[in-house]
Amino acid sequence: MSIRSGGMGVEQAPALTIDWFPEALPLSARQTSVTLRTEDGAATSGVLYVGAPAKTVVCLMHPRENFTFHYMIPGLLRSGAAVWAQAARSVGNDLRLEHEIALHDVAAGIRYLREVGFERIVLLGNSGGAGLYSFYIQQSQLPAGRRIARTPGGRPSQLAEATLPTVDGMILLAPHPGQGRLLLGCIDPSVTDEDDPLSIDDSLNPFNPANGYSRVPGETRYDAGFVERYRDAQRQRVAHLDERARQLIAVRQSARQAVKRGDATRRQKIEANHTSIMTVWRTDADLRCLDLTLDPSDRAPGSLWSPNPVTSNFGSVGFGRLCAPEAWLSTWSGLSSNAALEKTVPDVVVPSLLVEYTGDQTTFPQSIAQIFECVGSDDKTHLRLRGDHHGRPLAAGEEAGRYAASREIGAWLHERSFL
Repeated sequence: MSIRSGGMGVEQAPALTIDWFPEALPLSARQTSVTLRTEDGAATSGVLYVGAPAKTVVCLMHPRENFTFHYMIPGLLRSGAAVWAQAARSVGNDLRLEHEIALHDVAAGIRYLREVGFERIVLLGNSGGAGLYSFYIQQSQLPAGRRIARTPGGRPSQLAEATLPTVDGMILLAPHPGQGRLLLGCIDPSVTDEDDPLSIDDSLNPFNPANGYSRVPGETRYDAGFVERYRDAQRQRVAHLDERARQLIAVRQSARQAVKRGDATRRQKIEANHTSIMTVWRTDADLRCLDLTLDPSDRAPGSLWSPNPVTSNFGSVGFGRLCAPEAWLSTWSGLSSNAALEKTVPDVVVPSLLVEYTGDQTTFPQSIAQIFECVGSDDKTHLRLRGDHHGRPLAAGEEAGRYAASREIGAWLHERSFL
């Protein structure tokens, strides 16, 4: 059973059969690989999937993941839509990912789709793609002079000069509140020295039994006082990292000014061309992944990275681990990023569908409710389906949430006459 919630209340959707969704692409599907040049001079690429002749195309893109083989593609094709699956210039690389610049990639894809004749374009923002696409919709609807002129790190965005075609619909699939807001919720505030990844303030350590942690999965319990102190300390750590990023940028900019004046020291001549890399350790420590009574849902103990965040929090892989100062401020800072959904979705006024997976370990019911409430469209629907963040089954023998999501998204597209 799925739950639909819209502006007028909640209704139960009928049960759906499990054997509807095959994994393979339809035999009739054709794939065209496309390389595009953005207006700011970069390259981006994508794959256009077309089954039956279609005037509507659904777009998939993530600022840092490759969505050209996304699990929704077969189902979208069977619904009657074409699919554009795009890879951004910064796929797999956080080092230089600035969301304002990534909007040029989105725009290049949408211009191409208009040029080849698609009449209706619907964006499907899955996970971090929701933040990117919502940000694009916001900026595309603004007069050129009101678009964001500079990234949080000070780089010219060139958005005022950009051609940003508008779109016709928006689907948010398992959206989190933005890369920065996501990290704000899971960064470990017990780090006492950013240059020592093993430094710990035990009074804020989420894995300290004195604070409520239990090694038994599902039995961790944090009291309200600790949660409040923890959240405040998370914001303080992010603010400290923001300041560090701005200082690193200021050193480089000061050196460049000295070079222009002709009085640069030998060190400044090097600094003018040097981009520091920030290493942000311990970013998998969201209390909600350990204490399931905090914003309860169908999720299992553990995080997107590991069923045991003690291990993943101290590991080499994690959100925002390596990034330039500009990338930190634009993408991973929950305080400075412009791509937070609470800032952007109020400007999403096209018909909108939000699909929530009830076992998601990355975004949680209260966040989803806030995102949905903020969506600016008068035509918006909230759908809840069982599944983890990737729409996989929560229990053996259970239908994958992604299969149900594919059918429901197809139905929504037909109901809105997109297909």
